[in-house]
Amino acid sequence: MNKSLALALGALMVASPALAQEEAVLNVYNWSDYIAEDTIANFEAATGIKVNYDVYDNNEIVDAKLLAGSSGYDIVVPSGNFLERQIQAGLILPLDKSKLTNLGNLDPAVMATAAAQDPDNAHGVPYMINTIGYGYNVAKVTEILGADAPVDSWDLIFKPEFAEKLSACGISLLDSPSEVMGIALNYLGLDANSESEEDLAKAEELINAIKPFIRYFNSSQYIDDLGNGETCVALGYSGDIFIAADA
Repeated sequence: MNKSLALALGALMVASPALAQEEAVLNVYNWSDYIAEDTIANFEAATGIKVNYDVYDNNEIVDAKLLAGSSGYDIVVPSGNFLERQIQAGLILPLDKSKLTNLGNLDPAVMATAAAQDPDNAHGVPYMINTIGYGYNVAKVTEILGADAPVDSWDLIFKPEFAEKLSACGISLLDSPSEVMGIALNYLGLDANSESEEDLAKAEELINAIKPFIRYFNSSQYIDDLGNGETCVALGYSGDIFIAADA
């Protein structure tokens, strides 16, 4: 568990001083659904630089690809806690801040928070701050648990007596061990960033108790499923939950 798990909620863009611009190609690796549909086309039209754009839906995937070496990407967008260890592993090159003319326009408070993982903001620029919570289908949850369902509490997911009943309409969790474990630790009243084997064992026990009632672990599928009623409770990223709510 990273000591700054909370910053897993904030994504950092990391630019490598590769020669992509001279070659008129920029290779980008980002979270799915994190840019507008016309962003790449607008950028290519304005700059003449071709963009190769790949996506992923959890930090562990990008971490494994970078650790394997020779990823070929010029820009990656890991979460803060993963960026920290990628910097320590020598996977991320420092920024040339002289070329980032708008860097001074960023919120100093956000930059200070990001600096907890990246001292002096030497390797990354904050791109997005996100939060994690859960979304639920009001009608289905009320039908199963009644009007007094604990929709304002993590009990809705972590208490087996509720999870078992809600399994009938479908619960999904993020496929992100670092984030799910952090939430479980916090629910138990423990440090969300704890690396204690005893604490982690307690969180594991909590998750295993509800695991039989979880339909799947995925970090993107829940957007459509929650939106169209295939599931009724989804632990996910706030932006994705709002997309599902608008479906």
